[in-house]
Amino acid sequence: MEIKSVGIIGAGQMGNGIAHVMALAGYDVLLNDISQDALDAAIARIDKNLERQVQGGKVTPSDKADAMGRIKSTLDLVELGQSDLIIEAATENEAIKQKIFDALLPHIKDSTILTSNTSSISITRLASRTDRPEKFMGFHFMNPVPVMQLVELIRGIATDQETYNSCLTVVERLGKTAASAEDFPAFIVNRILMPMINEAVYTLYEGVGNVESIDQSLKLGANHPMGPLELADFIGLDTCLAIMNVLHEGLADTKYRPCPLLTKYVEAGWLGRKTKRGFYDYRGDVPVPTR
Repeated sequence: MEIKSVGIIGAGQMGNGIAHVMALAGYDVLLNDISQDALDAAIARIDKNLERQVQGGKVTPSDKADAMGRIKSTLDLVELGQSDLIIEAATENEAIKQKIFDALLPHIKDSTILTSNTSSISITRLASRTDRPEKFMGFHFMNPVPVMQLVELIRGIATDQETYNSCLTVVERLGKTAASAEDFPAFIVNRILMPMINEAVYTLYEGVGNVESIDQSLKLGANHPMGPLELADFIGLDTCLAIMNVLHEGLADTKYRPCPLLTKYVEAGWLGRKTKRGFYDYRGDVPVPTR
């Protein structure tokens, strides 16, 4: 099946990035959210990020204009029903995702492929509650979407080869690289990345080092472009905690136990960059460590 139109649910950090790359690759995009303010902010963000690419010589002004012209937005989830491919990029909460799919199912075409951008939740379980488990899979982009080259494609137990091939073709048209992952908690990237971040928080919690020394050690000692605590703030500490909980519950291994300090930061509402405070305080001109 040739995919021409893409519906994206959720206009946040991931959703607007996915809309950006899809439109630039020539797909007609319909972006949905429950908030008009979120949709307006997403369109403005896409325009700004495309302009940055124009200034950097990666995109022509006409390419930018064409891409912006391919993006439409809607508050009505039902309008996504005629899309060839739907990518759910809502909050990393299984109950919310399930509610979205339940509302969407009566309105979609028989041929529509349903996917989720979940970073950790079982694709098989999400798919089993729909009318098309064979046409359902994980389509996990990395953040920031316009910059990161990898997309994890995750097959549920029922996903058929045609669906996988269709999604693989989309990834290739985006100019990105697909990694095929099996449907186990957190898949590949977050199965490896999140325990490293969690261990960095334990290192802070136990007083082995402070925020600055931990991040500096990994940047200069392991050649990481960002320190693990800086990266956690960028991802969102609530997302990090949610993924650690999925790993801990799904694999029943104590090595995945979320650090109590990570839980405490989330309880405080210090979720990282998006709330202006996490392991760093972003309210001033320069980020300042909070511990």
